[in-house]
Amino acid sequence: MILVTRLDGKQTVVNEDLILMVEDTPDTVLTFSTGGHMVVKESVNDIVNRTIAFRRRTHPALAVMPPPES
Repeated sequence: MILVTRLDGKQTVVNEDLILMVEDTPDTVLTFSTGGHMVVKESVNDIVNRTIAFRRRTHPALAVMPPPES
């Protein structure tokens, strides 16, 4: 779950696993796999970085796993 800020200034927590797409229009639009949308103040990079940070906190082994060999 990641914290985001709606355009009205209210903060909410969203399930990052449900984010299907993040669009960088004049505002950042989150599109969810459920069909819903949310416009937030954070940039696309902020959303990506928060998602990566959350996954590293919840799955610490992923941060230290070596890349697969080809």
